[in-house]
Amino acid sequence: MTNKMQELNKNEKPKTQRYQEKETSSKEEKKQWYQRQTKRSFPIWLRLLLLVCGIIVCFAVGTMVGYGVIGDGKPMNVFEKETWTHIIDLVEKDA
Repeated sequence: MTNKMQELNKNEKPKTQRYQEKETSSKEEKKQWYQRQTKRSFPIWLRLLLLVCGIIVCFAVGTMVGYGVIGDGKPMNVFEKETWTHIIDLVEKDA
């Protein structure tokens, strides 16, 4: 009786056809899902540009806070050339 069951299981082709159809449909669904996921609201170049701009703004705000609040100077003086030459002279003098 088990031999007959094995033969029936081997000869069942509709089952494999259904499986193949299901597999191809799932591949198509995955492809459609992947295509939906790759559409970007912001292009990569715009993200990089915003990142660079954000880094520059954070650097400017950080130096203003560091020089103006912590260093007891005027925050806008951080953008003057004389301030940076003085800071560089102090750093090089100690070295």
